[in-house]
Amino acid sequence: MKKKWLTLALAATAAITVLAGCGSKTAETTVAATEAATTAAASSKAAESSAEETKAEAAAEGEIPAPEGDDNKIAIGVTPVPHAEIVNDVVVPKLEAAGWTVEVVEFNDYVQPNTSLEDGEIDANYFQTIRYLEEQNKERGLHLVEVAGIHLEPMGIYSKNYKSLEELPDGATIAVPNDGSNESRAIKLLADNGLITLAETEDLYNLTSIAENPHNFEITELDAANLPRSLDDVDAAVINGNYALEANLNPEKDALAAELADSDESYKYINYLVVKEGNEESTKTKALIAALQNDALTCLLTINLSEYFAQTVYCQTAFRRLVRQRLYS
Repeated sequence: MKKKWLTLALAATAAITVLAGCGSKTAETTVAATEAATTAAASSKAAESSAEETKAEAAAEGEIPAPEGDDNKIAIGVTPVPHAEIVNDVVVPKLEAAGWTVEVVEFNDYVQPNTSLEDGEIDANYFQTIRYLEEQNKERGLHLVEVAGIHLEPMGIYSKNYKSLEELPDGATIAVPNDGSNESRAIKLLADNGLITLAETEDLYNLTSIAENPHNFEITELDAANLPRSLDDVDAAVINGNYALEANLNPEKDALAAELADSDESYKYINYLVVKEGNEESTKTKALIAALQNDALTCLLTINLSEYFAQTVYCQTAFRRLVRQRLYS
């Protein structure tokens, strides 16, 4: 009987010991899990705090306002070159660092960026001059307004068959943009280079503004986006800066002549950030302006030809390098 009780006692002791051991391990596991959870929570909180601090610092550094509430998405319409490159490579990182989500919508023409902005499909666009904007507002009944001048792209005269303007034969065909403001700009460039002379006007220049055409050039109007492709069919074409870049035409090396940054007309052709009326003071608009014109971009980025950026007030190194590489490499 004693032996039986001893056996039971030993079994009980062993069971208690095992249970005690299990309890100890469970306790240890629980403590470890709790500590791990606490550490993870602390790390997560620290990460969130760090992220918020980073956003705050980024916003403070570039004076980029953070999103208000849950509305943190900005949609900006651009033409591919160089606007999309500038926005994707320079602007988007700054906005994202300040807490914004950015959608860059690329358009291959000059009409849709404005109609999409008018219809509320995007928050802003960046591709056009103020003269073009005014023309489009009037012709299409739009309600858009410029909020910040960013840079100037030179319009140039290009040819596949001739190396200089002097080589253009009498009767040569020269293509120009068919929209009012860009056509005026192109015809003025032809006149500035002695190919034609113009009658004085207070309005935009067009084909009827030509007073003298001593070489009987045939000047034909085409959609601006088609001008680079027209070089196979015409003797020369006056091409907008963005479409020239998109066609891998180098303004410094390839243009027979181009606009100069210090001309009296150049200020009219600065590319602007544009929004719909009523949104001039919105947080999204302020964020875009700050990203495009922060401490290093408080300038009008002038893509000048012969002197590169000599006519430009100092711009952000990355921004300037990006456009310089695109233009002059």
